[in-house]
Amino acid sequence: MVMEKIDSHRIRVTSLGDLLLDAADRFPSRNALIFPDQRHTYLSLVTAAYQRARSLYGLGVRSGDYVGLLMANCPEYMELLLGCSFLGAVAVPMNARYKSAELAYVVADADLKVIVTSDLIADYADFGQLLQAAFSDFEVEQDETNLSLSGAPLMRAVVMLGAHTPPGMLSQRQFSALADQVDVADIDVLRSRVRLEQPAIMMYTSGTTANPKGCPLSHGLLVRNGINMNRERYFMTEQDVFWAPLPMFHMAAILPFIACMDAAAAMSSMTHVESGLALKMLERDQVTIAFPSFPTVTNGLIAHPDFATTDLSKLRRINNVAPVEMLRRFQETFAQAVQTGAYGLTEAGGVIAFNHPDESLDSRLHTCGRPFPGIEVRIKDPETLTDLPADQQGELWVRGYCVFSGYHKSPEKNAESFVDGWLRTGDLCSLTEEGAICYHGRIKDMLKVGGENVAALEIESFLSKHPAVQLAQVIGREDERLQEVPIAFIELSPGQEASEAQLIEFCKGALASFKVPRAIYFVQEWPMSSTKVQKFRLRALI
Repeated sequence: MVMEKIDSHRIRVTSLGDLLLDAADRFPSRNALIFPDQRHTYLSLVTAAYQRARSLYGLGVRSGDYVGLLMANCPEYMELLLGCSFLGAVAVPMNARYKSAELAYVVADADLKVIVTSDLIADYADFGQLLQAAFSDFEVEQDETNLSLSGAPLMRAVVMLGAHTPPGMLSQRQFSALADQVDVADIDVLRSRVRLEQPAIMMYTSGTTANPKGCPLSHGLLVRNGINMNRERYFMTEQDVFWAPLPMFHMAAILPFIACMDAAAAMSSMTHVESGLALKMLERDQVTIAFPSFPTVTNGLIAHPDFATTDLSKLRRINNVAPVEMLRRFQETFAQAVQTGAYGLTEAGGVIAFNHPDESLDSRLHTCGRPFPGIEVRIKDPETLTDLPADQQGELWVRGYCVFSGYHKSPEKNAESFVDGWLRTGDLCSLTEEGAICYHGRIKDMLKVGGENVAALEIESFLSKHPAVQLAQVIGREDERLQEVPIAFIELSPGQEASEAQLIEFCKGALASFKVPRAIYFVQEWPMSSTKVQKFRLRALI
């Protein structure tokens, strides 16, 4: 049989580092990364990434080692992430909102060998002080290139980029000087050995347990997902500028940058999401695609006094995840662009479905689009595990190249999450007859606070440490600005007293700000099933 035409989805998957090199080979002088006062071409980004890789190599980082990145958005973030990929090391983006206890947990759990941080202060913290609070050993004299920390026995160095270097940490000058001892050829040897199934990054995401879980994501998974994002949904060329202002410790920044590398397009970012500056960048850089993703960012742009006079005529796409009527309003406001949404989760490479720009407005408002090629989804009854037909709500299961290999150091969690190669998402969804995903909420006891995944159990566990608290239950309350905020219900121990203000103050400074309950209700009797508190009845109370 002779086939006249083969219509197939064919892509060449590389390592993350090689994807960058390919873009630089094709368009060396095109912008790769744009900040308000800094920018990288693809060629200069390659040079910087090699420099970072050589410095890390000089610190002893090798293939398979874990390197923590704790900093606000900046060009150095991507330089280091890509430098790790050259070495075959695993970059571990760390939530810049973590408090010291949360940070100490992730450092130990991830087996970090090196942390690179910065004195560029984010909205959230002074990272030097945060690390010193997490590890009291910094108070004693330390060898900056061979640390000995009781809470992190595998960690050998903390690098501080910037002008001020706290005791026990390696300065930017010292770190840069290490590169002089390493030849580029040594880095290329390691780069050539990187396997597609090796983890490139490990993201930490909150689950149903008290502490976040590490999600290793391989080179092949990430690159294929980024290529699909570009070639199946965004159709970028080297002429495009993609505004992605969200934190670089999120897949909402990392995945778009991979898609940009595939197209040799430019990604525009900023250290702080400040609406006035953002509007200036959107106009100055002639942004074609905006990825605010969360209503807090988009509403901030619209509400700014400069919005009406900002030239956004080049904008052709905008991505948001929000309630239907809010999405409709965004589409009306950005009439020159096509408003699309997405469905995804960290465990499946960030996003598995975007709306196609050719979909009808109704489809773009009510669905998240169809999964990328190579990804299968199904809807299961969460109790009986039977398949459900179109338009019936149940748990979304995912299978395909996008699914990660399993949680770091968590066999129990992996046993819960995988069934015959399918990943149970814990999300309540349905599928249309055409196969588009409709998202209806979370089966898992999770909150989504301003784009941050928060486990209710994590907040409950912390509140239970207060001597006056006998039982704590946390639910989400709808919020126009943050989508959802945590609300706590508390049963006090007999004979104990505590006020709402006291318990909220107890959380502040110990939990990241987005995890602190916005209100506390005191109860004496709980609405119960046979064994569990019925949280849906608690929601009805508020």
